[in-house]
Amino acid sequence: MDKHEVAQILEEIGVLLELKGENPFKSRAYANAARLIEGLDEDLETMVREKKLEELKGIGEALSEKITQLVTTGHLPYYEGLKESIPKGLLEMLAIPGLGPKKIQAMYERLKISDVSQLKKACQEHHLLKLEGFGEKTEEKILQGIEFVEKNASRHRFDEVYGEAQILLQILEKDKRVLRINLGGSLRRHKELIKDIDILISAREKDAPGLMDFFTGLPQVERVIAKGGTQSSVLLKKGIHVDLRVASEQEFPYALLHFTGSAQHNTAMRSRAKGMGMKLNEYGLFKKENRLVPCKDEEEIFKALGLSFIPPEMREDLGEIEAAEKGKIPKLISVKDIKGIFHVHSTWSDGKASLREMIRACAERGYEYVGISDHSKSASYAHGVKEDQLKKQHEELDRLAEEFKEIRIFKGTEADILADGRIDYDEKIWPKFDFIIASIHSRFGMSEKDMTRRIIQAMGNPYVTFLGHPTGRLILEREPYAVNLHEIMDVASELGVVIELNASPHRFDLDWRLCPYAKSKGVKLSVNPDAHSVEGLDVVSLGVGIARKGWLEAKDVVNTMTVKKIEEFLKKRKS
Repeated sequence: MDKHEVAQILEEIGVLLELKGENPFKSRAYANAARLIEGLDEDLETMVREKKLEELKGIGEALSEKITQLVTTGHLPYYEGLKESIPKGLLEMLAIPGLGPKKIQAMYERLKISDVSQLKKACQEHHLLKLEGFGEKTEEKILQGIEFVEKNASRHRFDEVYGEAQILLQILEKDKRVLRINLGGSLRRHKELIKDIDILISAREKDAPGLMDFFTGLPQVERVIAKGGTQSSVLLKKGIHVDLRVASEQEFPYALLHFTGSAQHNTAMRSRAKGMGMKLNEYGLFKKENRLVPCKDEEEIFKALGLSFIPPEMREDLGEIEAAEKGKIPKLISVKDIKGIFHVHSTWSDGKASLREMIRACAERGYEYVGISDHSKSASYAHGVKEDQLKKQHEELDRLAEEFKEIRIFKGTEADILADGRIDYDEKIWPKFDFIIASIHSRFGMSEKDMTRRIIQAMGNPYVTFLGHPTGRLILEREPYAVNLHEIMDVASELGVVIELNASPHRFDLDWRLCPYAKSKGVKLSVNPDAHSVEGLDVVSLGVGIARKGWLEAKDVVNTMTVKKIEEFLKKRKS
């Protein structure tokens, strides 16, 4: 196991101990150990081999033994036994937003509530009011949380599914029987939520059954749902469904087209083919008397239908076919267009890596500039940087600028937007920053009118450069707060405030569906990683996928600017 997997299990143990009502210090010890392991600079396997774990503050003999066992064997009987000792329904309740281990444990002990259905009934019948600290609002929020979980059942975050899909692709493409292979479905279209993985392969007819045997026998497979000569469905051990289809070389382009587009896009494409006297399906494009129109790839299919190529991300039937007919498909942004990044955290607030580590990692990735933006002082939950600490942080950044001459370092902050719309820190502090990302991190329950007014007030501050994660959503964890984003974008257009497209797959905020409106208003966006670790820098490519889905071009995104141009842009915003 690597450090991320070990940290996740330690974190889970802490939660499970809370569910059992164990000593809170014991639970906290595991949570602290998880953070410590996650943030390690040294190689965990090496530390285990050299027996250096106990040199880490907070890692005693017992924790060291458990971590060693996880790293060396991939299993921990203590963890597995702990999971088995807790009713499965309690673990499922942890998925409900806003419901933590302490409340679940109290409900289980006092009211014998052991699963989600019992909890739902208890809230509807107001049984939770019998418990200290539970009121009608608590019941209402829990019911909303249950509805949220039910709505998103069997859906997964993009990054979780994409990672598994890449592993499967790497395994399958090495098989010599595979002629061509590609992802399809919502994963290829880069949707933020994914139900399953679609994989398409072209192979000779005689090789299809053997490929199905190989696929269904992979160690990643938990259960075979269906198995046929050219199509199989499995459930992975990670709980993700995968469909594999094998087509002939001749059929592959048509199958890929069919299994990539949304249902609405495919309907519109078939309708277009019909209007031209042709028939389109997963097996081919046919003229009268079922004569195949031979196409070696998707581009040739679009061309045969009088369309320019439509990138997979755009295939949602939101005007892309009309744009392709007129030759007006935008030249979408690509990862190589990104010249630098903003919204990078360090150990000065809640980051897991030092300033030097984060800056070095950005330089190694070839970026021309990086904008450091640790949390502001009001963000006590994230160890926000106090005003008296800023001078020291800026001095460290100046020293690092001398050390890393190949990359321009911008001094910034992610400043909390306070309840009344003011920006965190005293106004004398604002000019000390090269840029300010203004973000909402509290009071999510405001009305749409009040939240919109709050954000507009913040954007009116001339030192605010970016509006961070504009809806506050956490995918599969928290709904967006109520806000009129069209009004926000109208004001951003007038003021020249940049709207963040937060590339973290936990957020993907701004939602891609709103990107075309921002673009139509001339609002600039910035694809920011919101990185709290070195690994967190690599979500930029995922954010670019969302930008592409929102029809964005390089000219719409500020961090495609060269370092010289971005310097001018930041200075102009402050003037």
